[in-house]
Amino acid sequence: MFDRLSELRRRLDEGEIEQMKPFGRAMTKSLDTARFDPDSGAAVWVEEDYCTPPLAMEREVLDEYFEDLVVVEEDVVESAGWERIETLPSLWDETAGDASAPDR
Repeated sequence: MFDRLSELRRRLDEGEIEQMKPFGRAMTKSLDTARFDPDSGAAVWVEEDYCTPPLAMEREVLDEYFEDLVVVEEDVVESAGWERIETLPSLWDETAGDASAPDR
């Protein structure tokens, strides 16, 4: 999973993804604060999304870096979603050897 994350980190840091319309800002915020689940080996985050199906537009970016994307729950309050994963380590700290940590 980690082999392409350094490229994703670069694109996030350079603001490339943030400029994508209409989802760039929300996806940048979500990916900047993504977590790593050591039990499953998966990257996890909470995505603000109003598409049907979920993540329909965002897949043009996400499919480049992640396999087997799973939407765990479609109708969750964003703050409750982050509470569920807040104790997990940062994805970027876990991949520090492969991708630099964000400056934000």
